[in-house]
Amino acid sequence: MATCVTCGDELHPERAQKYDYCTKPACRERNSSPRVIATVGVNKAADQFVVLDDETQEEMASGRFKKEPDARGSVPRRSTRAHDGDARHEPRVLVPRSSARPSRPRWSEAQIELALTYRAMGMKPDEIAKKLGLTPYVVTQILLSAQSAGKR
Repeated sequence: MATCVTCGDELHPERAQKYDYCTKPACRERNSSPRVIATVGVNKAADQFVVLDDETQEEMASGRFKKEPDARGSVPRRSTRAHDGDARHEPRVLVPRSSARPSRPRWSEAQIELALTYRAMGMKPDEIAKKLGLTPYVVTQILLSAQSAGKR
C-alpha cells in the first residue's frame, strides 16, 4: 500500500495512481505545485485556456497557437499549390475588385411566369406575393421588369 511522502498516512488506491501525497491541507500545500494557465485563443464567444506544461510550450514554439491575420492581403502567404516544374514562376497580379455586388435578379424565370399569369387573372401584387411567398415589393419589381422587357 502506498503512503504519503509528507505525513506517512496510507493513500487511497485511486489517489496513489496519480499522486504520492494525501489530501490533508498541509500535505497538499507542501507537495502540490501551481499550474500556469495560458490563454491561447481569444474570440468573441469564449477564451481558450491550456495548462502550460512542457508539451504545450513545444506546441507554442512550433506555432500551433499562432493567430492567423484576419485582414486579406495584410500578410502575403506562400501558395500551397503544386507548381508545374517551371523554375521562373510569375507572381499573380492582384486586380482590385468592385465593392458592388454583381447585378442578378432576385427571382427565377418561373416566378416571373407565375407572377405574370396571376396578374393576367386580375390578382393584385399583395395577393401574388402571398401565393409566391415573396414580399409585395419584390412582386412589384418582377412585374415592372417584365413590363420593361416586353413580356407583358
